[in-house]
Amino acid sequence: MHEPRAHWSSNIGLVLAATGSAIGLGNLWKFPFITFENDGGAFVLVYLMCIAAVGLPIMMAELLIGRKTQKSVVGALKEAIGPGWGIVGLWGVLCGFILLSYYTVIAGWSLFYFARTVQWTLGGFPAGFSTGDLFDSQVSNAGLQLTLSLAFSAATVGVVYFGVQKGIERVARLFLPLLFGILVLMLVSALRMDGAGEALSFIFRPNFAELEPASVLEALGHSFFTLSLGMGAMVTYGSYIDRSQSIVKASAMIVVLDTLIALTATVIMFSVIFSVAGMREQVGASTVGMLFISLPELFFTEVPFGSVLGPLFYVLVALAALTSTISLLEVVASYVIDEHDIDRHKATILCGGAVFVFTIFAAISFSGAPFFSTLAIFDGKTGWFETADHFVSNWMLPTGGLAITLAAGWFMTREQTTAELVDGTEPAWFRYGVWRLFIRYVAPAAVGAIVVAVLFFGRDFS
Repeated sequence: MHEPRAHWSSNIGLVLAATGSAIGLGNLWKFPFITFENDGGAFVLVYLMCIAAVGLPIMMAELLIGRKTQKSVVGALKEAIGPGWGIVGLWGVLCGFILLSYYTVIAGWSLFYFARTVQWTLGGFPAGFSTGDLFDSQVSNAGLQLTLSLAFSAATVGVVYFGVQKGIERVARLFLPLLFGILVLMLVSALRMDGAGEALSFIFRPNFAELEPASVLEALGHSFFTLSLGMGAMVTYGSYIDRSQSIVKASAMIVVLDTLIALTATVIMFSVIFSVAGMREQVGASTVGMLFISLPELFFTEVPFGSVLGPLFYVLVALAALTSTISLLEVVASYVIDEHDIDRHKATILCGGAVFVFTIFAAISFSGAPFFSTLAIFDGKTGWFETADHFVSNWMLPTGGLAITLAAGWFMTREQTTAELVDGTEPAWFRYGVWRLFIRYVAPAAVGAIVVAVLFFGRDFS
């Protein structure tokens, strides 16, 4: 028999849990990198416009489908639209499964760097030490990668095992304020650096003469990817929303918090970049360069109070990653619970174990192991890790997101969506007609542009 549907205890519980899902390494790692690559200012402004025009409407759409049906993504789409839409839901479950399998590996790196920065805080940073060599050696150490990934997987399973209120919501209530606090401490320290003024100018002073058409597409793509849309996570979280809780208010708060954290992380990163000679060249080398190669050393040589902030920063990275991995596993586990009538405890362990099999493939992708390090399906992508990342980012998320926008905008009736959004809990500023315009026309066109860019122009969003 099916267990009674769990619900978030309050709107703030929903907001913290869903914000935790949205906040991840993309906020601390990807957004600062692409902002730097696209010359800041105008790119940031376009990104904010895309968040409002694309991210927010789709967020509301996913949450309303979940709350209306009170089911995980497969059952939700079948009930809200029709039996054939269960395939779209399964696509989302598979997306969450694959994404979790390799995201856990990156999350494990935060544990390694936390331990190393604590060691340097206590014993001092060694003279002449190469953090680049350290990164290369740790990712190529298969045993270490498996240990780190297993530790993070166990933490993720442990939270989801205890359910919505006692597991996911409780962790979000504890960890999100801690994450915010660490971020504020780092911001205060960063603003004391010599390059802070230049960083703020670079980020918030738009110069549209420097904005390329490709930058607009990049901003559009990230505005969609950053909010955990397109894979059923928000549909699943929406299924735990009580009728007394506001979808519109929660969506707005989630989007605002996620965006503020991304901007704050960017200010911190750029304050360091513009304060240290030669950093601009290092940042442009790769997305991991700043986070796992340059920053560890800079905390102990350049950043005010860095010996304290270094370990705290990697706690921040770990917390951001954990709140994301929790939501990914919940997508998979909730599907098994709802569709196969398996109790949560058993479903969570089974799903976590199945995902970890593929995490092993991703963890040893950097070790030189045959096949897993040499697999090449997509041009320029080598190894299981890069292949999975490319497939999820460029194929699964955009197509899943496009399907959701079409589902909410064109296949669900006005009466169905009105009942969820205009229910007496919505704020005074909300206009249903505006949302419907964006979800029917603007969002599908925007996400469709991402799909076209990948299919026909070789654009890479991974």
